[in-house]
Amino acid sequence: MIKPFYYKDGTFFILDQRLLPGEELWIACKKADQVADAIKTLAVRGAPAIGIAAAYGLALAAPLGRKPFEEAADLLINARPTAVNLEWSIRRVLAVANGRNDLFATVLAEAQKIWDEEIQANESMAMLGADLFKTGTKYCVLTHCNAGSLATGGMGTAVGVIRKLHEQGKLDRVYMDETRPLLQGARITSYEMVSENIPATLITDNMAGWLMKLSRIDAVIVGADRIAKNLDAANKIGTYSLAVLAHAHKIPFYIVAPRSTFDPNTQSGEEIVIEQRDKKEVTCFHGMTCAPDVDVFNPSFDVTPHHLITAIITEEKVYTPGR
Repeated sequence: MIKPFYYKDGTFFILDQRLLPGEELWIACKKADQVADAIKTLAVRGAPAIGIAAAYGLALAAPLGRKPFEEAADLLINARPTAVNLEWSIRRVLAVANGRNDLFATVLAEAQKIWDEEIQANESMAMLGADLFKTGTKYCVLTHCNAGSLATGGMGTAVGVIRKLHEQGKLDRVYMDETRPLLQGARITSYEMVSENIPATLITDNMAGWLMKLSRIDAVIVGADRIAKNLDAANKIGTYSLAVLAHAHKIPFYIVAPRSTFDPNTQSGEEIVIEQRDKKEVTCFHGMTCAPDVDVFNPSFDVTPHHLITAIITEEKVYTPGR
């Protein structure tokens, strides 16, 4: 599996996902603000992955002393507002580092621990998710955006389940939404599936409903960036539409996310802050203007209410909202 980052000799290297699949360029980060910028500009993305990256960003700041370390924590927390894993990771590192004299060693060890736990959680989610599908049958599933190894540092959340279905001989084909406007499905999920010879078909976002009408989709499997206390879930924009379509066609809709994505302080999806992105992400493509100077609505995420979710698969158990 492809790793989204690695740490070596005081430098945190991030695979620039903005350039995939055309170019594999590694960004060498020696300062926390470089990691924050990589998170903000989507060089590294995916809720679990940016949580891990933020922890390593704190490790880069730790040798500078307590004050720069705490300033780096504030900077990293504000890099992206919606994915709860980011703040969860930073708060966890701050708690472990509190009062410690060996700040750098402590923070670096905790960052690695967070990553190791994510790898293990991905494996557990994959097994629990695959168990929801009967042995002896091959399924066609649909996924949105990218919830694979490049979004988690492990085998993936939603894509982890898809990988496990493939390993167990239960997968016929995965259909991938291209995921407008930044094409994470077309660029990144396709990249991962082709790299591992998993049977996959790319579609535009507005083709999903018709595929369901044609009985070509047996289940929808997606990730999440924040899950509220009532199990409403925020994920990449377009996920809510898939949930509505799946409900209309009586197709199971599964969310796969680690416990770190759950936010007990957010009561429902109505309280989730949705990140608004630059209009150029919609009006431009690869630096070329594709639309006139016009007002743009560009939320990075939407919220799927819990009653449209068949199950939420975590590393600990499978939740069935409203059931």
